[in-house]
Amino acid sequence: MADSATGLVLTSPEGVRYRFDPGALCLELLLTGGPGEIARYELLHEPAGLLEWVVHSRLRPTPELRVSGEELAGTRRVRDALWRLVWARTGAGEESVEDLGVLNAAAARPPLVPALYAGGVGWALGPATGEQLLSTVARDAVALLGGPHAGRIRECGAHDCRLVFVDTSRPGRRRWCSMGRCGNRNKVRALRARQHLEE
Repeated sequence: MADSATGLVLTSPEGVRYRFDPGALCLELLLTGGPGEIARYELLHEPAGLLEWVVHSRLRPTPELRVSGEELAGTRRVRDALWRLVWARTGAGEESVEDLGVLNAAAARPPLVPALYAGGVGWALGPATGEQLLSTVARDAVALLGGPHAGRIRECGAHDCRLVFVDTSRPGRRRWCSMGRCGNRNKVRALRARQHLEE
């Protein structure tokens, strides 16, 4: 899914590969599935699914993790609550006290511990837990939803795309998940419409 550049490399239903940078670790977790209609995209069926996501996430270097089935279920619970909280920020849903409680409880746990080594920054020795990973993601969500960019969380402007991102562009006018996919599709549609009018 990802390489050394910022963002993740995704593949559209049409088989087109494109780069998508949601702008926050917590929003990257939303790519693993979610509640309602997004449940069909579920990737976290087994702990291995979460470990695979970590490898492609912006967590660098990748921490060594051990994830239990219970921790995986907790991750799905927090992720689904985060989806609903993000939808509330974009105006597509209502914020609930229950979802805030789920997120805050995860953030209150000990996070992944960074450590400085001779070769650079890494993680504290020994495998970390899924609970620590989830706390790190939840703290990122708290910082995003409670910070200055909370009002810049957007859903892609394409009618058939549900990807969400933080609009960090200076004018605050980002509309598309990626110019490589939805932005390009919009340009093609606009060009065809103009050509049709000129005929």
